[in-house]
Amino acid sequence: MNLISASIVIYKTPDTLLYRLLDCIHASGCIDHIYVIDNSPQSHHQSGFEKFPLTYIWTQKNLGYGSAHNIALRKAIELGVELHFVINPDIAFEDTELIKMVSRLRDDPVIGLLMPKVTYPDGRLQYLCKLLPTPIDLLIRRFMVGPLAGVRERLTQHFELRFTGYAQEMNVPFLSGCFMLLKIKALKQVGIFDESFFMYGEDIDLSRRIHTEYKTLFFPGAHVVHDYAKASYKSTKMLLIHMINIARYFNKWGWIFDSERKKVNADILRALSKASK
Repeated sequence: MNLISASIVIYKTPDTLLYRLLDCIHASGCIDHIYVIDNSPQSHHQSGFEKFPLTYIWTQKNLGYGSAHNIALRKAIELGVELHFVINPDIAFEDTELIKMVSRLRDDPVIGLLMPKVTYPDGRLQYLCKLLPTPIDLLIRRFMVGPLAGVRERLTQHFELRFTGYAQEMNVPFLSGCFMLLKIKALKQVGIFDESFFMYGEDIDLSRRIHTEYKTLFFPGAHVVHDYAKASYKSTKMLLIHMINIARYFNKWGWIFDSERKKVNADILRALSKASK
């Protein structure tokens, strides 16, 4: 029994976005069960779910991204699920795309995490494949402006692996949490989301842990669209949350001295250099 599940965490999410995503999942025909975890202060998604194989859970408070997805992941593990999709509510895709990802992951037993090509609604590519970050990487990308913007752009090109053109499969140590296809076997080995992160940083941490034991694969053979609000660029509160949780990431893995980061990044750059020749 090779069951596939999916989880969507919502927080004051517009119904139009949520039902658009549910329709996309339903049309794909490959998801056996969906978990909608509602972190909103008030429950407002209690009807309209009848046509979906869905469990709705209102947490009654904002647990954060990883903690809320973990509710679904624990249930998926108990159910004996093989694969699990973690999907942001502002994602949309054609009905063929999920099965492409499932087939690719099943083709290679060494893949523990897969992320497809992700674009904005206007078709522009989102550069969501990254090296393991250093504090300098994140500070420069977030705060270097004005005369030093050119330096920021060059460093960002490197950090986000833009030189690859995102046209090939890549075994990347940091894949975005906006869309993840996870192998439950891998999660049993390395663990689920670290709940010490409220929001931001948890996807780096989980992707990194899986990468130590499995491939964490960027798969451009499938495609999804992501509206991508970039809340921390628009809200001082969200920026503060972002900074606190990224600090937690570096407290866990190391700020300056992180020998594993150095090796992992060197290995991926070496592999990508060979692939381009």
